[in-house]
Amino acid sequence: MKKLNIIVLTLLISTVALAQKNKEDQIKMAVQAAPAEARDGAHVYGFDDDGKFITLREGTNNFVVRADDPNKDGFEIVCYPKDVEPFMARGRELKAEGKNRGEIFDIREKEMMDGSLQKPGYGSTLQIYYGKDARYNTETGLVEGGSFRYVIYTPLATSLTTGLPEKPNGGGHPWVMFPGLYRAHIMITPRSGN
Repeated sequence: MKKLNIIVLTLLISTVALAQKNKEDQIKMAVQAAPAEARDGAHVYGFDDDGKFITLREGTNNFVVRADDPNKDGFEIVCYPKDVEPFMARGRELKAEGKNRGEIFDIREKEMMDGSLQKPGYGSTLQIYYGKDARYNTETGLVEGGSFRYVIYTPLATSLTTGLPEKPNGGGHPWVMFPGLYRAHIMITPRSGN
């Protein structure tokens, strides 16, 4: 019996240590989407051992980051300022209710129009560090094989108000997505390697 208790205790300690390491790795991974000077104080979201979305670390500055979602294919970490969080939180809430991407877009648009949902501030930026084959290297503590994509929120902006096209002129060129809507934004996807 004593030997069994020791085995169970060892397994329990190992599980707790693994979960703690996973938390630390998720934090190290997620903050790489943020500007270097903002990483230490960013609020960090990640996932528990069951894949549930959780806060891994409370923030002390204006930035929010999210670790890669182990429930999704590919790799994606994100960073955005706090004023975008109500928009993101509402999207997570609607997804948990079983809404699809189109329904989430439509519901948030309606709620921003009627004033019940805070829209992202004009010029707030979502930075997405992603890649189909990107990965976080636990030995180096770095993301490898990823690229950045940028979303600059410009509620109600159009091609006329920004001077930008509604489709990219070429690889890496900025353009206005969802023109004329509250979820309008300037999309910039630099070419790979930039």
